[in-house]
Amino acid sequence: MSENQRVLVVGATGYVGGQVVRELLARGKHVRALVRPATDASGLESAGVEIARGDMLDLDSLVTAMTGVDAVVTTAAGYTRRLPNALEVDTVGQANLAKAASRAGVRRFVLTSILTCDQTPDVPHFWHKKLAEDALEALGVSFVGLRPGAFLDNFTRFGDPFASGHLVSMNSPQALMTYVLTADLARYLAEAVDAAGVEGERIDIGWTRPVSVEEIARIASRLTGLDIAVGGAPGVPGTTSETAPDRPAMNADMRAMVAWFDTGRYVADTTRQGQVFGEVPTPEEAIARLAVSLGHRVRGDGGD
Repeated sequence: MSENQRVLVVGATGYVGGQVVRELLARGKHVRALVRPATDASGLESAGVEIARGDMLDLDSLVTAMTGVDAVVTTAAGYTRRLPNALEVDTVGQANLAKAASRAGVRRFVLTSILTCDQTPDVPHFWHKKLAEDALEALGVSFVGLRPGAFLDNFTRFGDPFASGHLVSMNSPQALMTYVLTADLARYLAEAVDAAGVEGERIDIGWTRPVSVEEIARIASRLTGLDIAVGGAPGVPGTTSETAPDRPAMNADMRAMVAWFDTGRYVADTTRQGQVFGEVPTPEEAIARLAVSLGHRVRGDGGD
């Protein structure tokens, strides 16, 4: 496909979406970003991104934003952005994206979904991604859904865990689960725009094996030579009503997610990931790259 394709990114002002924009620009794509009317888009504009003002809850604005684009990549989610209207964004908004893509006739729609979303009707924001996949399929939109595991980068929410020597765990530190480095997911999302033979697929995204938080701490300690321990539990900031008393539904959703993590079933089959996007990262490789991105030396990178 032509490098000059116009690709619309929904969620471009977010952490994952911003990295997707950079990946697409590096591939020579013309990037258009859907940005809400009151949101500052100056950083995107300075990078050469075309701005389309609109909102996921305004179907007409989505159709306008998608008109003339070859592909759409969406990383948008009301829940993970902790929006006041998260439920509406993750239900009505996601359905609107599917309708707009159908009306605009986009060639490829790339959805950021969630690992095991089809198994978790009791975890609302997971299940809403499954419904988003279904809506695209029902409307005949040519789509591919990438289902990443938990973001390794989330351990940096409370600062540099390598420098502090402290990994905060929301769930049981012994529970095995799949993680992903955001930079890898962003690359896969950009590559999925032109990937061949993936129409209608839901592709798990993760590492070569699931790991526990305790194993992440051991690997990080070995790689950096630092003493890194595990702390925290369900009830860390963002997981209970103590920090969001006005959002009981969001807190219940978080508790259900943590309970699912502890079942040991939040695990990816990365066979298809490797076939489509190349070699699957090992936990050691991904953890090392996160450490380096935070300014640490690791063994094998001059750290010995």
